[in-house]
Amino acid sequence: MDRKKLVLLLAALVIAAGTAFIARSMFAGASAPEVAAATGPVEPTGPRVLVAQRSLPVGTIITQDAISYQAWPQELVRDAYFIDGESDVSKLLGTVVRYQITAGEPVTQGALVAPGDRGFLAAALGPGMRAITVPVNAQTSVAGFVFPGDRVDLMMTHETDGVKATETILRNLRVLATDQSTSQNTVDGQTVVNGFSTVTLEVTPKIAEKIAVAQTVGTLSLSLRSIADNSTDLERALASGDIAIPDNATPEEEARLLARARNMPSDTGASFVTGADVSRFERRVPQPQNNGGSAPQVAAGPVAVSNGAPAGPPAFSGPVVRVMRGQESTAVTAGKTGTVKTDTAQTSQLRRD
Repeated sequence: MDRKKLVLLLAALVIAAGTAFIARSMFAGASAPEVAAATGPVEPTGPRVLVAQRSLPVGTIITQDAISYQAWPQELVRDAYFIDGESDVSKLLGTVVRYQITAGEPVTQGALVAPGDRGFLAAALGPGMRAITVPVNAQTSVAGFVFPGDRVDLMMTHETDGVKATETILRNLRVLATDQSTSQNTVDGQTVVNGFSTVTLEVTPKIAEKIAVAQTVGTLSLSLRSIADNSTDLERALASGDIAIPDNATPEEEARLLARARNMPSDTGASFVTGADVSRFERRVPQPQNNGGSAPQVAAGPVAVSNGAPAGPPAFSGPVVRVMRGQESTAVTAGKTGTVKTDTAQTSQLRRD
């Protein structure tokens, strides 16, 4: 091959390689800003709309921490949204969620029902639940530090056959309203504590019956629950098998079942304290009954004091045998019996059937 042609061919190859390299660099430099722009966060430039801070099931009472404003794309804004500067959030506190709202979803005007509107209290109730009102005072309502949306335990104080006792008969009840108010009153950002004479609670139909009976048995008191108690009780119920989650349940179904179990009121695991737990001169259980004969009356605690010390129970003139059948105690002497039941498993653990 001619030397001149060889030199021209090598020069052409060098020019082609250089042109390809320069073109590649130019295309790479042009595409880099596009990639960076695509991977960076996109901030909406539209108005701020009201959205849910967490999942709000049907019947949720709106509180300050449940909702907040968030920037939203202009083209996605709807007339039913609450717009910052056009809506007063304070007027929405105490309203109730009519339709479920997921976390981050805009709150619409039709999704909330306000106090005084038709069907407000019915909307505040969960599926299958009932509302019942109980009378309280400053001493039995935690001095007014109970607000709508809080959860409480219900205690009953009464006296049966000389035994003074207080029992926690119901747990995890949601407060729907205090008197006729379903929201917290605030002044300059501070919650105002007001006294009230009635509390409306969310309960199951069976628990509503028990509360109706309990009001005739003794005095009812509220015990405010910690926010962390629900999670602890739920974990305990899951560990014991009281709550079963299907193996084929989806994450959404599992979350819904757990949320319902966490918010469900309970009438199990009741506890009680008698006068004997407070004072050594009070009885712990009722005295045995005298069924029409000469059955002896057995005192469960000291009845007299001698020289500063309890004198002890009285002596019987004949032999006495105490027979236990489950929770039923029977005192037998000279063919006579006296029977006392110490548990009725319904409203009170100390009253007879």
